[in-house]
Amino acid sequence: MQVLSLENIRAYLGAAAKRDALPMFYLELVSGLRKGELVALLWSDVDVERRTTSISKQYVRNPNGECVLSRPKTENSVRPVSIPQEAIDLLIQEHDRHPDSPFQFPSPVTGEMYHPDSVVNIHKKILKDAGLPHLKFHELRHTFATTALQNGVDVKTVSAMLGHYDAGFTLRTYTHAPELAPAETMGSLMSQAM
Repeated sequence: MQVLSLENIRAYLGAAAKRDALPMFYLELVSGLRKGELVALLWSDVDVERRTTSISKQYVRNPNGECVLSRPKTENSVRPVSIPQEAIDLLIQEHDRHPDSPFQFPSPVTGEMYHPDSVVNIHKKILKDAGLPHLKFHELRHTFATTALQNGVDVKTVSAMLGHYDAGFTLRTYTHAPELAPAETMGSLMSQAM
C-alpha cells in the first residue's frame, strides 16, 4: 500500500487545480470515499450547515460489465461523512459552475455522472502532471486513512468515515499508522498542502 506524503499531497492538489478538478480530489483526500461513491454524489447530498456529505449510493460495474447506480457495498457504507469547511467552500464553488446539474461533479463532456474509469484517468493525469509515481486511485483512500490516524483522528471516527464494519478492520488495514480530531484536523492538514 502506498500513500502520498504531505509534500506529494501539495503537488497532487496543485496539479488537480490546474486540471479544474481540485474540489473532487480535495474531497477525496479529506474523506476517503470509494470512487463509485465519489462520482455518485449529488449536490443534495451536501449539508453545508452541518459540513457533511451523505453517502447512500455508488456508481459501479455490475457482473455484466455495465455501470449501474446501487447502494454501497455494506450497510455501514451508508453514512454521513464530516468534511472540513475548506471542502464545503470548494464544493460550493464547484456547484456554482453548474448550478442546474444535480450532480456534484458532472462530467464536462456529457454533463452527466462521471464514469468511475474517467475519474481514474484524471487521477493518472494529475499524478503525471505533478511528477509523482504511479498510485492507484484507491490508494488516495489509504492516504486519507493513514494521514488521519497519524494526525490524531481516533480510529473509530476514521472507521466510520470509511464505512468500515468495525474499527478493528481499520486498524488491521492501516497497521503502519499509529492509533492516535476529525474533519477539522484533516482540513487543517490539507490547508497546509494547498
